[in-house]
Amino acid sequence: MLFLKMREQSILNKFGDRVRELRTKKGLSQEKLAELANLHRTYIGMIERSETNITLANIEKIANALNVSMSEIFDNY
Repeated sequence: MLFLKMREQSILNKFGDRVRELRTKKGLSQEKLAELANLHRTYIGMIERSETNITLANIEKIANALNVSMSEIFDNY
């Protein structure tokens, strides 16, 4: 069970880092990304800090707001 928790955290870390990377490359603040994705600003921060899990629907919202495909978010996994 501990291994699964560690693996889940690793995935969340990679995803959060990737969102931050794409957001900063686009010159967007967390607040602006949240606005474009129709999500709360603190939720974007929680994603980038790996503090919350994320649904596929919200991954799609973030991808659309970043103007990238969902698969591009998962590049280098």
